[in-house]
Amino acid sequence: MTEKTPRTSGDDAVRGASPVIVGNEPGSFAWGVLAKRHPALIRQVRDAFPLGRQQREAFDALLDEITNGVVQPLDPAEHDHERWADWGQEHFGRSWYDAPFLWAEGYFYRRLLGAVGYFGTGPWQGVDPFAPFKQAELRGAAVDEELRALDTLASAAAEERATALLHASLWGNRADLGFQVSAGEPAVADAAAVLALVADDSATLWQLLRAGTSATVAVVADNTGRELIPDLVLIDHLLQHRHAEQVVLHVKPHPYYVSDAMTADVVDCLRRLTEAPNEAGRIGGRLWAAMAAGSLEVRTHPFFCAPLPYEEMPEDLRKEFVGATVTILKGDLNYRRLVGDRLWHPTVPFAERTAYFPGPVAALRTLKSDVIVGLEHGTLDALERSGAAWRTSGTHALIQVRL
Repeated sequence: MTEKTPRTSGDDAVRGASPVIVGNEPGSFAWGVLAKRHPALIRQVRDAFPLGRQQREAFDALLDEITNGVVQPLDPAEHDHERWADWGQEHFGRSWYDAPFLWAEGYFYRRLLGAVGYFGTGPWQGVDPFAPFKQAELRGAAVDEELRALDTLASAAAEERATALLHASLWGNRADLGFQVSAGEPAVADAAAVLALVADDSATLWQLLRAGTSATVAVVADNTGRELIPDLVLIDHLLQHRHAEQVVLHVKPHPYYVSDAMTADVVDCLRRLTEAPNEAGRIGGRLWAAMAAGSLEVRTHPFFCAPLPYEEMPEDLRKEFVGATVTILKGDLNYRRLVGDRLWHPTVPFAERTAYFPGPVAALRTLKSDVIVGLEHGTLDALERSGAAWRTSGTHALIQVRL
């Protein structure tokens, strides 16, 4: 069933732009995240840990607030109170459903971390509330199968292997744990029947990354586990076959959306690779050595956990991206922040929406939200005629590049 188009915020006519997505239209994707996914996630995290009474009460209060109440500000004692007060001054005291969807999602995860005590001074400081879900996925049979598949791929021609690894990195985004909370992961046979690239600029991406160049590639990661492992395997290919001299992998500074990757998750994935037999183990060993040598570097920035578009990125982060031959942004959230979380007409050019970005930029994204730009008219017509929820079901994907 096709999801409803979400309502939009009231000040969009003043802004003179496509409307900002909010979650106040029952049946829309944004509404479903706020009304179903977030309450389910609160219950999952609460059940995954032996939380004390104060923490359980904080979770209950957050659940009641997002279900029946209005958005409350952070306690003034919180370390980032002023930052969120600035970002949320227009939204506090209003329904969660009337706030911009991008902001509401980001603030929900900040509040969830607060309920756990992640930023406090007590014994739960720094405890990742999503770690049990990440670890279960990383140890799962699906990862074993995907690592074994690398043995077959190792004998393929370099160009064929490059294409396969790029697509593995792209489609790995379907393993987003937060998406699975409400959608459920499709069976392999069903997924294979409906997978489709709605835009494919991969040839342009490989032109930027011709073998033998001294390219520096920035990769802004999205999820850990079954998405980050294919990302790391692709990075190994870029370095080994001299498509890049250096790769900088940007991750989150602290837990954000359910399966978002942090430095600890990179290390966990590298260990998973190095401990695997055959080709996966060899790839893990090369990546481990690349980090020691500096040809693979992990970096982070507070802006990666901000509920803001990349158009508002701070100057120091802009300088990071200016120096890259190309910046590859992974996943749905990065895409929403890249082009703006608005109801753009799907044929608005990707280059137009990313003209502000400091240098060439590529998006590798599985579609799991309403935002989409850069489609050809014929492609859009065919998708709309299909009657499927192609924007949000995770069954379609894109590779878009702006030089």
